[in-house]
Amino acid sequence: MELAQIKGTGVALVTPFLENGNIDFPALDKIIDHVIVGGVNYLVSLGTTGETPTLSGDEKKEIILFTVEKAAGRVPVIVGIGGNDTREVIHCLETYPLDDVLAILTVSPYYSKPSAEGLFRHYKAVAANTPKPLILYNVPARTGRNVPAEVTLRLANEVSNIVGIKEASGDMVQCMQILRDKPAEFTVVSGDDMLTLSQIACGMQGVISVAANYLAKDLSGLVNAALEGNFDEARNIHYSIMKALELMFRENNPAGIKAFMHLGGLCGNNLRLPVVPVSDDLYTDIHAWLEGRS
Repeated sequence: MELAQIKGTGVALVTPFLENGNIDFPALDKIIDHVIVGGVNYLVSLGTTGETPTLSGDEKKEIILFTVEKAAGRVPVIVGIGGNDTREVIHCLETYPLDDVLAILTVSPYYSKPSAEGLFRHYKAVAANTPKPLILYNVPARTGRNVPAEVTLRLANEVSNIVGIKEASGDMVQCMQILRDKPAEFTVVSGDDMLTLSQIACGMQGVISVAANYLAKDLSGLVNAALEGNFDEARNIHYSIMKALELMFRENNPAGIKAFMHLGGLCGNNLRLPVVPVSDDLYTDIHAWLEGRS
């Protein structure tokens, strides 16, 4: 199965909060408009950047419904549903409001550190219990367990509704192995803003970006230029925002991107514990970068 809509720039949406900790839906509305006007091709709701581990089930359902409604007719919405309890992931897939969702982004099981065979069986079971296409998400820095290229390729070849992967391992050799050996219809996108340019040069079809929450025009321009083979333009954009990306991920995601967005007037600088706002020194550095750019 091929899912052409996941080519280009996706944005892993933040979840804006009020000072009292409640979800700031007016700010989420503003952010969705900002990224769509900035040229992103699709939205990814309830990813790591959305502080999903701190959201209740009811809050997740509210966010899905709100995001789908606000994006309707403009761009597709992909929803993140994953975890280290296969049965619970399947339960969420069966009970969350997913009728108008394009696909599911499902992170590999964290903390449990399953074997390669365990990873394969987890994803096969999840895929068997949803009518929606699945996009694998490999982010070993957060999960504690890499999904080897061999497992990704086995799933790509054997499970028809697993249609792609967001690769955030940072391992360029592993990424190239997947790109070389994958089925033609299987989509590989970057999960690392800093590596997006080089990974598209290797054959990836876009990015699911954190930075695009604020730098939507830059990331969309970079990705579009690179996909068109205009690497001079893409390289110029990359180097123009490279310092911003370094600042964004220096301490924590999503604390970094929320600092940018707060200074840019998109949302409050509010996070849920255990994540806290960036340090005063980093906040000052981010402000200085933005001032230098304006």
